[in-house]
Amino acid sequence: MEENIETLTQQCAEALSKSRKVVLLSGAGMSTNAGIPDFRGPNGVYKRKMKTDPELIFDIDYFRQNPKFFYEFHREFLHTINTIRPTFSHHFFAELEKKGVLKGIITQNIDALHQKAGSKKVFEIHGSTWESFCTHCGQRYDYDLSYEKTFKEEVPHCDKCGGIIKPDIVFFGENVKYLYECQALVEDADLLFVVGSSLTVTPAAFLPSMCHGKIVIVNKGEISTSYISPRRLFIRADCDIDEFFKALDKELNHR
Repeated sequence: MEENIETLTQQCAEALSKSRKVVLLSGAGMSTNAGIPDFRGPNGVYKRKMKTDPELIFDIDYFRQNPKFFYEFHREFLHTINTIRPTFSHHFFAELEKKGVLKGIITQNIDALHQKAGSKKVFEIHGSTWESFCTHCGQRYDYDLSYEKTFKEEVPHCDKCGGIIKPDIVFFGENVKYLYECQALVEDADLLFVVGSSLTVTPAAFLPSMCHGKIVIVNKGEISTSYISPRRLFIRADCDIDEFFKALDKELNHR
């Protein structure tokens, strides 16, 4: 990164002060400061859990064949998200929403930290752990009941029909949620923040290409900008996410 955080946050604060339709696209990196490992990072969940073909954890066909394998991971994940709290960055965007500047959050995350921070308009395109359903009869289970069953049963089964229960998470091989709503949100944005996403997973990776406003990317590490027009890319900050937004918040408060 050629420019330091102070310079970048000054530029970002100037753009933010002129924006009325801000949208956030968040990825796993936004939750790492909360204690959730990045799925694809060097110390991520995939690399820790499996030596080969790690995406099998969230492969829908493999889940149907061997749900026990997924639930071994899922119990660990549920224990983690039950104890974590939103980061400064989550609260920063919740405050922007309260001020009427932020029009919506599109998240690839399944940890519900945006909602815990107070955000209301959140599109969880990869689903959420907060609800589960029976893959046979469709019976819905709220978080408390599905949590209890997950830790009581090796593979949770439906009380109604005995079918296998699956968290309402979008697995590989399934369609993402709210795609059209997210496309409309991005197209209308005058400032799009891409935070903590490597932009390697489609269709989320395509969304920034639909933005007609400025794009600010904040992500520690590699990121794919293949689908982003250079004339739209306003800021690229390769740094700690909370550090950036604390500096931005400080800059905004001085104006």
